[in-house]
Amino acid sequence: MYLYSSLKQREAVGKPVRVGLIGAGKFGSMFLSQAPTTPGLAVTVIADLNPTQARARCREVGWDEARVAATNFVDDAEVLIKSDNVDVVVEATGHPAAGIKHALLCAEFGKHVVMVNVEADVLAGPYLAKQAKQAGVVYSMAYGDQPALTMEMVDWARSCGFRVVAAGKGTKYLPTYHASTPDTVWSYYGLSAEQAAAAGMRSQMFNSFLDGTKSSIEMAAIANAADLRVPTDGLAFPACGAEDLAHVLRPKSAGGQLEFSGQVEVVSSLERDGRPVARDLRWGVYCVFEAPNDYSAACFAQYGMNTDASGRYSAMFKPFHLIGLELNISILSAALRNQPTGSPICFNGDVVAVAKRDIEIGETLDGEGGYTVWGKLMPASASMAANALPIGLASNVTVTQSVKLGQVITRNDISGDISTQAWLVRSDMVKQFG
Repeated sequence: MYLYSSLKQREAVGKPVRVGLIGAGKFGSMFLSQAPTTPGLAVTVIADLNPTQARARCREVGWDEARVAATNFVDDAEVLIKSDNVDVVVEATGHPAAGIKHALLCAEFGKHVVMVNVEADVLAGPYLAKQAKQAGVVYSMAYGDQPALTMEMVDWARSCGFRVVAAGKGTKYLPTYHASTPDTVWSYYGLSAEQAAAAGMRSQMFNSFLDGTKSSIEMAAIANAADLRVPTDGLAFPACGAEDLAHVLRPKSAGGQLEFSGQVEVVSSLERDGRPVARDLRWGVYCVFEAPNDYSAACFAQYGMNTDASGRYSAMFKPFHLIGLELNISILSAALRNQPTGSPICFNGDVVAVAKRDIEIGETLDGEGGYTVWGKLMPASASMAANALPIGLASNVTVTQSVKLGQVITRNDISGDISTQAWLVRSDMVKQFG
């Protein structure tokens, strides 16, 4: 049955899908803006470190006072997860340790969880998904974010009998962006600090989008959910527009730029000299696939598919993603169909901390989007062999050996409390899936 039909039935009998939101930031606010116009769905509990601010956000996105009054605002996510008035939990904190804690609590208390928190998913997702499955609940990627939208395309292609050659997203990229910090980020976006603050945009989070970390995290999530390969030396960010996907994102053996057939990659909306790419895919997602036989390739031509010169490679793409405005699809898929919109099944990709500058002994790393490190995508096997420090654990740890610009930081280079839940769960995940 279609989701909307099911929602209307839920509304008719007075049994809405009950949602608890953890984290009323930008993503959470976008989701909250859709709640008043979605029949059969009720946001019953919102957990945020600042409940007063969360109430204000609800009003800002169009909630009336009756809806605000009917919602329970708390400052403790555990209270939300244990609530009898929640069917699906949306984890939107962006904090990897918090995400791990909340996902495990959801499994313990029998709640579906939609992980907007891709940082936690990449750090320990296969383990968290396994715990959820054993508990009989859904652990899902968040529709609206690019990994889940890409997974939808990958699933479509494979279910149709096509070979997936490449999958991923677009972004604005130049090599110099890896050095960006929260102090420099807004100039790249064409915004002032005041404009960004007024829009509720945090500099460190948006710097992660720019410096390559978020792209690496999202591609690792896709690789681990779709069982796709990861390029040996990380993302190449080839400049490529939507019409050239099938030409550029072929294996090198077929005249393209891919290291492997069946891998993740991010395409840049800028040429390396800064010129814009025609028909860029900066806000979108894509899947390149190969015809399995001559007949299928001939059909590509007959039905106007955009192909490479051989006619065997083609691509589907979606030019935009609407982030939290689309999140309902994951929530409803979990609650009504008992299915995720993507979930990790293996550990192919990892994201490791790389020095943005020379780092001296005694300095403290500040994690994703900060001043000290950016996150680079690596094959999980290479990451483990190098004992590399995951980007999700590269915050509030002290450097014990000097690190040079561009160097992958290892666990031998840092000192910190490795007895925390996040460190222990990561260790268990590596043992089970590495």
